[in-house]
Amino acid sequence: MTTPDPIRQVAVMPLPRGLSIGSGRLPVTASQRLFLCDPADRRVRAGVGRALRRLEERTGLAFARQSDSDFVLAEQASTAAWVVDWMHPGSDVPDLGEDESYVLEITPTQATLRAPSARGVLHGLETCLQLLQSHETGWYLPEVTINDRPRFPWRGLMIDVVRHWQPLEVILRNLDGMALVKLNVLHLHLTDDQGFRIESRTCPLLHERGSDGHYFTQVQIRQIIAYATERGIRVVPEFDIPGHATSWLVGHPELASVTGNYVIERQRGIFDPVLNPTLPVVYTVLERFIGEMAALFPDAFLHIGGDENNGVHWNANPEIQAFIREHHLHDNAGLHAYFNRRIHTFLEQHGKHLVGWDEVLHPQLPADSVVQSWRGADGISEATKQGFQCIRSHGYYIDLSLSVDEHYLNDPAPEGLDPAQQSRVLGGEATMWGEWVTPETIDSRIWPRSAAIAERFWSPREVRDVPDLHRRLPAVSRRLEEAGLRHRSYVEPALRRLAGDDATPSDLAALRVLVDLLEPVKIYRRNELQAEIDLLAPLTGLADCARPDSPEARAFACRVESVCSGHFASADLAAARQQLFTWKLAAETLSQGLCLRSPRLQDALPLVQILASISDAGIEALHALDEQQGPAAGWKETHEKKLELSGGAWAATELPIVGSLRQLVAAAAAGSAPAQV
Repeated sequence: MTTPDPIRQVAVMPLPRGLSIGSGRLPVTASQRLFLCDPADRRVRAGVGRALRRLEERTGLAFARQSDSDFVLAEQASTAAWVVDWMHPGSDVPDLGEDESYVLEITPTQATLRAPSARGVLHGLETCLQLLQSHETGWYLPEVTINDRPRFPWRGLMIDVVRHWQPLEVILRNLDGMALVKLNVLHLHLTDDQGFRIESRTCPLLHERGSDGHYFTQVQIRQIIAYATERGIRVVPEFDIPGHATSWLVGHPELASVTGNYVIERQRGIFDPVLNPTLPVVYTVLERFIGEMAALFPDAFLHIGGDENNGVHWNANPEIQAFIREHHLHDNAGLHAYFNRRIHTFLEQHGKHLVGWDEVLHPQLPADSVVQSWRGADGISEATKQGFQCIRSHGYYIDLSLSVDEHYLNDPAPEGLDPAQQSRVLGGEATMWGEWVTPETIDSRIWPRSAAIAERFWSPREVRDVPDLHRRLPAVSRRLEEAGLRHRSYVEPALRRLAGDDATPSDLAALRVLVDLLEPVKIYRRNELQAEIDLLAPLTGLADCARPDSPEARAFACRVESVCSGHFASADLAAARQQLFTWKLAAETLSQGLCLRSPRLQDALPLVQILASISDAGIEALHALDEQQGPAAGWKETHEKKLELSGGAWAATELPIVGSLRQLVAAAAAGSAPAQV
């Protein structure tokens, strides 16, 4: 077996820990049978069934359905073309730290997947599906040996179902996406100021008055847990307390720190309402509710939030401040720690571990608590220094539309931790906060970018090749689409709705070019640009059609980098020029037609006019470089001014090619053409 550079031969994500590739191929045909060496585990059988169905859908082959005769003893497996072997099924509910390793060996005559547990088998099946390739002679798996295991035991995705309600089907399809890239914790953010999204039978006013009728029933929660468990995924619920508590107080105003008539919050941001930790009734309600939720969710961890309590209502209540003094709690932080200890007691009674955001960290926080850090490397460093286990989410806020490169190069265990501190980092979670997503658009903010984060959680620290990440991302994006994710498929109907019924095919083609280039504004800028939009407003505008990480903009940036590097292939210059002509034509088509006719696109008119203008600047710069002719006097200053003006935002979107165009203009103005190779 030869061992060429493996990551240039396959498009697997996450990249396996150990991978060697040979020159042989195992043909994939409908006549082959798959043999399981132990029929006892339902998760393995279900996982194999799903894998075969996905193979059928991709290849068009119809595989034989499994029957009891397909299951043979391990010593008979040498005669099989496909063999799955595992030592034990593992626990009924996935555990933190359960062995998830697997070994996959594919030769020209047999594919063998071995794992200590069912979860390892499920991971190996996903790898196998990603290895599938085709040739004019048919489908095949490359000859490989993979010895794989995760770097971190906690590899999560948090989905906020509060700010915008995300129904059952959204959660289920994203569980399939998580399984595909080996994420193993679904963190459901279920309560916040804007809604209470879970049925409580012990405290029914919580969901009846605090949800607008949008919540998971307990039957649906059990369905989510069962669906996740079958895919080796844990489900951790979050009930945010004592702050972010408006929806609690809509049904139970007696729990509030300040008397008032509470209603569901319709805006984004941080709000004053907070539970009153000095009232016995607060603990009566919470003890009852936590007991109910602990019985519903089997996972050993329960998240209590604990973030962003601004202290305004605690400071405004003299009785609360007197309680702090009388109990020697010193300040609001001490009161918060007191509250957390009381909640920890309830959790401990039900065998649960407390998880909270950064703000729960306090010298008196119980030692078995877990800190989820959203505020940076310093939070991880301080929490692990104090002996707490940690989960990192800082740098993985996928709702902010940051570059996937930033997420990928951000490590859960920051530099500077000693070995003991590193051992306390359980892993990380991508966080999908719901202020600006709907069931239609949420997948486009999660995928495929979370596949890069999943690789950071799974693969060795030294796996950091950004160009190779982008080589593999399109392939995993297609696999995610096949699994039912809608990160790409939602765009076409959204564009038709945006354009209106009178849009022509050329209008739609031009709009598609524009949307594929645009990106939503970054960080929290949309909150400022569209502050008038509340949480009841439809999210169907241009920014909702645009997706983070425009592949077209990245391809253009790579070509510009090549052209300006001093040595480039003529194909790079030609491709960059063709992109600019395409953008210019689309912008002119839209500015002269659809942006004038469609009321939904009139605010995009300045954007497309600027795109046409800066595309012209890029075309001129490439011409100057290609012809080795310096531009006229004042040319650089004119176009730099255009580019400066184009760096703004329109309809909460931005043009990600501005930086590359600045680079082109500067190179052209320098008056020296790079050499072609």
